[in-house]
Amino acid sequence: MKHRIVITGMGVVTPIGNDVATFWANCRKGICGIGFIESFDTSDFKVKIAAEVKDLEKQNVLDYKEARRMDRFTQMAMIASDEALKDAGLNSNEPENNWGVIIGTGIGGFSTVEKENEKILSKGPKKVSPLFIPMAISNIAAANVAIKYGLRGICESVVSACASGASAIHYGYRLLQQDSATVILCGGSEAAITPLALAGFTSMGALCSHNEPMRASIPFDAKRSGFVMGEGAGIVVMETLENARRRGAKIYAELIGCGATCDAYHITAPDPEGEGGALAMEKAVKEGGIEPSQVSYINAHGTSTPYNDLCETKAIKNVFTDSAYTIPISSTKSMTAHMLGAAGAVEAIVCIKAMEDSFIPPTIGLEEPDPDCDLDYVPKEGRGKELTYTLSNSFGFGGHNVSLLFKKWES
Repeated sequence: MKHRIVITGMGVVTPIGNDVATFWANCRKGICGIGFIESFDTSDFKVKIAAEVKDLEKQNVLDYKEARRMDRFTQMAMIASDEALKDAGLNSNEPENNWGVIIGTGIGGFSTVEKENEKILSKGPKKVSPLFIPMAISNIAAANVAIKYGLRGICESVVSACASGASAIHYGYRLLQQDSATVILCGGSEAAITPLALAGFTSMGALCSHNEPMRASIPFDAKRSGFVMGEGAGIVVMETLENARRRGAKIYAELIGCGATCDAYHITAPDPEGEGGALAMEKAVKEGGIEPSQVSYINAHGTSTPYNDLCETKAIKNVFTDSAYTIPISSTKSMTAHMLGAAGAVEAIVCIKAMEDSFIPPTIGLEEPDPDCDLDYVPKEGRGKELTYTLSNSFGFGGHNVSLLFKKWES
């Protein structure tokens, strides 16, 4: 018999709030976190906007020495993990050997790679930092969380591009179901707003380039032209229902179904008919033991690229048929932009908070609906609604698809 898996803690770092309470309040208000890039000079860049994390307070979690030995993506993972652990009421001084951590990332320590590459080119190989490798490798966020909190169970990193955060949650879910752990911190972190990453995404034509912050990330809008880069971290504490009840934990939601598939189609473009995404949703709903029409809300991958939004719309229609037109859907990337490997984890938290507050966050900036994207995308303003089942979609370059189905917790 498989264990039931619940969410008992949450933590975030995002462009619209560096804790869950602030982030969710700004989601409800429809606050846009996109602006002109401040972390480096964009004079020579075609794209000059992104959704940067502001006012990142490290001192409450990391001392100066710890912080300087970590890439930004690790710092944000640490801060979000600390919030999630405290929110779950877990005593990090007395961890059990079967507590684990799985943190996904799409790119890892990209800013560290760029800085050290500049050193070797300008000053030679002897100037490359001895901390370069342990700051840049993708697994290091999970490792640092485990080291700081003494988590001796599974410690791994999942890399599936923009689906990484959701993939980590899916992986943790399976391990917990199989009794391989009792508690796992799962999620994603990304800090890739750097010159090289911005130039790379721009060169491939993936980014919106008109540099109008309020009209840049506009999922499902007829004038959408590309995604906007974001950064952040999202971590959830997942545990077996038995363990949560044993320790009297507050339960936010139950994860009842997951679907993971691959388009097996193209390295960057989604399957034109959305078949891989549709299959992921079908798997999640089937495992959850519900009918598709029972889904109350879908947090779409919704990147604001012409192909993604159209293909996701087709996928939703394929799975939900007539119900697709009555299920509210929104893309919170309209506010946070695309946090890449962190997106799926943060958006899972959106689904959980939406059920807790009976409120659907909006797709801000959606002013001119695309006739081919004709579903209910909750434009401009959020709305109140009782929600029982919420579905979060995450898709990534390479054709990775993950769908997570959550159920509102009723004690």
